[in-house]
Amino acid sequence: MIFDFLKPVKDSLIAHLVLQSAQSFGRTIQIYSEQQGFPDLETVEVAIFGIEEDRNSVDNLHTGEQFFEIRKHLYQLYPGNWHTKIADLGTIQKGATTEDTYFAVKTLCAYLIKNNIIPVLIGGGQDITYANYRAYDALEQTVNLVAVDAKFDIGGAEDALNSRSYLSKIVMDSPNNLFNFSNIGYQTYYNSQEELDLLNSLFFDAYRLGQVKDLTLVEPIMRDADIVSVDIGAVRQSDAPANNNGSPNGFYGEEICAIARYAGISDKVSSFGIYEYNPKYDQAGQTAHLIAQMIWYFIEGVNFRAKDYPFCTVENYQKFIVLVENDDPINFYKSDKSGRWWMEINILTNNKYKRHALIPCTYEDYVQATDQNIPERWYKALRKLI
Repeated sequence: MIFDFLKPVKDSLIAHLVLQSAQSFGRTIQIYSEQQGFPDLETVEVAIFGIEEDRNSVDNLHTGEQFFEIRKHLYQLYPGNWHTKIADLGTIQKGATTEDTYFAVKTLCAYLIKNNIIPVLIGGGQDITYANYRAYDALEQTVNLVAVDAKFDIGGAEDALNSRSYLSKIVMDSPNNLFNFSNIGYQTYYNSQEELDLLNSLFFDAYRLGQVKDLTLVEPIMRDADIVSVDIGAVRQSDAPANNNGSPNGFYGEEICAIARYAGISDKVSSFGIYEYNPKYDQAGQTAHLIAQMIWYFIEGVNFRAKDYPFCTVENYQKFIVLVENDDPINFYKSDKSGRWWMEINILTNNKYKRHALIPCTYEDYVQATDQNIPERWYKALRKLI
């Protein structure tokens, strides 16, 4: 049974809910508990669960412990005027081996995604991203992964799977379902030039921390993502101290919440994970409180999804054809519903990549093309598609 991997939320936390307002988050969602039993997932759209796994979290043991604090802060928040149905499925217990835990994560995520339920994973080491990625094997489609992280976590081809090498396993292991990888917020001094050159050679995308301080750049990146993986170490240590690998530089708390909302509002994002939370180093529950707010903002975004591409066809959009000198024209599309922009790759040789034919972009990309400068993201997508 899929749900046998899970253990219920602690009774002490359920008892704490009695003290909360009837309008609070914890009183308006379904919670897996000894008292209430397992939730009915029939109408659920977002499912939250923790993962007790720290054995492959490099220099950050004790991640995957004490989800009590995160849940306590999350349950106390007030939801907006949401229609989204939410459930807390409890916690995946640490398996006899890490492979057992990965299998549980993969199996549960695959079930939820197939049933159009968005899993929100709270880790645990970021190596769990690999297990989340493997859940898409059964969908038989290529996927895009976005990591919010100060480091690329590529590791070496011969390295065992851990929080510092999970990306190389995603790229190298079969079946290979990865179409594109994007890193948001990397800090150059934590990553070798060799790693950056490797990402460029694979036509992957990497955005320095200073570059994405303009958060409007994050929206089209998230709009093209299927999986979003956040290392809480991407947040500056003063805002999120609960990570032994923290840094004085990184995103501010309000910035990571805005990024979480962009992930939620994306029509394509079908799983969202926050990793490397280590309660051993938390101060007054500060990081737990921030993670609770990140989850709140993600669900806020889900509630306000515009349901345009891939839910609508391009016939529903305004079409703009840009004639580029010495090249084929580029088709741009603007959604009447959301005002968001896409550009089209209309040279497809493999039907496997059809869902990647429209690339999220910005109005500035359109203006750039009218000035006869083809956007870099169009070139990179073209190289992967043909």
